[in-house]
Amino acid sequence: MVRKLTLARLVNRPVARLVARPVATLLLAVPMAAAAYITDITVTRVQPFADGASFGDAGAYERVSGTARGELDPFDVRNRGIVNLDKAPRNSGGNVEYTVEWDMLRPVRGGNRKLLYDVTNRGRKFVLHWLLDGAGPTANNPLTAADAGNALLLRQGWTILWSGWDPEAPKANHGLSLTVPAARNGAQPIVRIVRDELVSGTRGPVLQDFTLAFDALTQFKDDARLTVRRKEADPRVPVPAAEWEFKDARTVRILTQGNAGRGPAAGSLYELHYRAANPKVLGIGFAATRDLVSFFRYERESMLTRQPNPAGSGIQSALAVGISQSGRYLRDHIAQGFNQDEGKRKVFDGVLAHISGVGRVFLNAEFGQPARTNTQHEDHLYPENAFPFSAARMPDPVTGTTGALLRGDAYDPLLIEVNTSTEYWQKGASLLHTDPLGTRDVALPAGARAYLVAGTQHGGRVGQTAARGPCANERNPHNPAPALRALLMALDQWVERGTAPPDSNVPSFRDETLVAPDSAHFPKLPGFEVARQANELVLFGDWVQPKPDTSKRYVPLVPAVDPDGNEVAGIRLPDIAAPLATYTGWNLYKRPFPEGELCDRDGSFSAFAATRTEREQAGDPRLSLQERYASHAAYVERVKTVVDRLVAARLLLKEDADAYIARTGSDAVKKRFAN
Repeated sequence: MVRKLTLARLVNRPVARLVARPVATLLLAVPMAAAAYITDITVTRVQPFADGASFGDAGAYERVSGTARGELDPFDVRNRGIVNLDKAPRNSGGNVEYTVEWDMLRPVRGGNRKLLYDVTNRGRKFVLHWLLDGAGPTANNPLTAADAGNALLLRQGWTILWSGWDPEAPKANHGLSLTVPAARNGAQPIVRIVRDELVSGTRGPVLQDFTLAFDALTQFKDDARLTVRRKEADPRVPVPAAEWEFKDARTVRILTQGNAGRGPAAGSLYELHYRAANPKVLGIGFAATRDLVSFFRYERESMLTRQPNPAGSGIQSALAVGISQSGRYLRDHIAQGFNQDEGKRKVFDGVLAHISGVGRVFLNAEFGQPARTNTQHEDHLYPENAFPFSAARMPDPVTGTTGALLRGDAYDPLLIEVNTSTEYWQKGASLLHTDPLGTRDVALPAGARAYLVAGTQHGGRVGQTAARGPCANERNPHNPAPALRALLMALDQWVERGTAPPDSNVPSFRDETLVAPDSAHFPKLPGFEVARQANELVLFGDWVQPKPDTSKRYVPLVPAVDPDGNEVAGIRLPDIAAPLATYTGWNLYKRPFPEGELCDRDGSFSAFAATRTEREQAGDPRLSLQERYASHAAYVERVKTVVDRLVAARLLLKEDADAYIARTGSDAVKKRFAN
């Protein structure tokens, strides 16, 4: 088939192919199936970062924001996996167009010529707050030195990039999004019955109004069906028509289910089946990231408008960091082949995925819902967990297939996967390094590593408190960021110098540190609710009418614990290796939420008693601080031993080791030993 060769399709060939070649020669040489790339880059704002403050030897930074327009050739083999791309409207050149928002922190003087791409999470920037301990409230609009936290990456001269990849990501509070077309069946819209799960109070405030994933085709209640159940395994009960209504095409209001007859019952699972139309081609999000990062990495300027590459020229390597949903996005980016651009160039040299478990994102699908995240209680029957789970190639007795997350080609990035205890209980993380039925350890390939940050919950980061929220136990405030910083630096050295990172550090059968959830032998603590069951991973077929098949079940396992209830495997930061408390990655809901269910992705915390008398009076089996350390000075020496060992193992940076030691002298810590 002959297709028109547009200027946009011509000028966005890789720059190296265009240098010193006359236009006439180009027109003859470029094949009609020329690849399409970023066609235009626009800078909308440039402003000094942190009022022009200098970050070590790297100097000053500036914040640059803009948009990019791209085109995709639906016939290119690297794009054919994008669901419904062939049903999207095309321009005169036969390509599908999109627009992506991007944001960047760049060193004014050029920096270290390395690019770090922080995959946005529901439109939000994460790396400054979650990895660098930056200010939380302003993390999505970084302007001050406080937003940069300890500024590790800035001091080293990294260029940090963010962009939108989810067309449904919230744009409020400086969220980054992506504009893509909707698919159609020729002249006719695509219409399908979809399922929306609606829950109040578990992952946010108690609601009465719920925003649907899609516009309802009609607002007639006869054209929809609403059910409710208290727990995931409970039968679905129809909600009478008088107890709910469409507020508009995108909003459903629950009228009289709970809360003294007003609004939905807290934590109950409502499901609305309704007709929706015009699904966006969401899988373009993968290609948009691929092509935008490749532009910033490889190109000198926008060939259409001659706009200079805002990242400068000569970027030598590119790493990606993804946290939670963003980590799951990166796992999919690799598995679906998007680490190779249309010019056959590698996008990311290295990837660090944190707290993603074995999940993917429900993105590259008709009527996908990428904001969903599977837990024991909620979003349990949406596509997220699919074989292959591990970077290691292996057979799957559940589906009868064989595969690996890595593709085994020249475009695989070096891969580091980091998880907390929560991902073992909620996200099947043990399947990264065991067979699908949880019977044996599996060795990862040379280009992959896996780590557990022991005693940490999914949302662990700086500033977390032990406030219970909807959970029965106090929540886990442990911050895993010091380990993440060390592993990110190890990934950089792996890419730049070929220096392999520390060996994988996860619970295993070999060390007898990987166990079934009901065999964890957690100590009996006074007033403390204990989890006995992890989130199960079973095949369930179609997500609109899911039918879980318990005969087709994967077997996730969890980390073993010591007599204190702290995990014995993984990276044990000082709070776990020289503990003042018990830290877990699981918690349970309390009333009025569904009691006994795992409390979303939260962990638990329980401080040790100060003295033997205090613990005996409470009936606490764990040694008190007095019995454990004898004195504050002895505790300080224990912390010094722990951090020295971690630094030697390249699992902690020296500056973070010094910070841990300094923290032992804080008034809060000294007060614990005052008795």
